[in-house]
Amino acid sequence: MSWSLVFTEQYEKRAHRFLKRHPELEKQYLKTLQLLEANPFHPSLRLHALSGRLSGLHSVSINLSYRITLEFLINDQEIILVNVGDHETVY
Repeated sequence: MSWSLVFTEQYEKRAHRFLKRHPELEKQYLKTLQLLEANPFHPSLRLHALSGRLSGLHSVSINLSYRITLEFLINDQEIILVNVGDHETVY
């Protein structure tokens, strides 16, 4: 069961800025995307629902410091990427 990652234009700009600031994280970032596409429920991603003003979104971990927020559409098996960055940036 494979999931589709949806890269919006806004997300691509954010990801480009993120990787420009943190080139050392590119390998971890790409591995996170691959794992997310293959199995978003993998324990290492630490997928969890957000609350408050980000209610309706989910988050996965790139590492202990950096996250990707996303919209998780289970019926369509689509994952719409929303933001990437450290805890303060994405929350």
